[in-house]
Amino acid sequence: MSYQSAPSSAPDHGDPGEQVAQLRHVLTLVEEIAGRTVNAPKDADLDEAARISALYASALPIVQRRFDAFAAETAIWASAGVKALLALQDRNRAPEPAAARLADALAKALKRLVTIIRA
Repeated sequence: MSYQSAPSSAPDHGDPGEQVAQLRHVLTLVEEIAGRTVNAPKDADLDEAARISALYASALPIVQRRFDAFAAETAIWASAGVKALLALQDRNRAPEPAAARLADALAKALKRLVTIIRA
């Protein structure tokens, strides 16, 4: 009888650096809706994405799973928040206050993602 390792059931979440970059892009769009001044993306943002990918690759599996779970959760609620902002705009209601709250929450989540992967 031979034993084979079970195939990984963990979903492929894509490149961690790319995930963070996409969430940063969403943050930029939400900040624009909030009426905040938005700075253009910098080379430092690309460097951060590369660093996050490298840290992820060398992280313990439990840290990777924690990062993946929080990144997926963040993407889900950020997407729902953007849809809600668009619905507000469609109804000719001011989305700025809600966008500001969403931007603050997303910025906080991005900081937590970086903290998780550096653990």
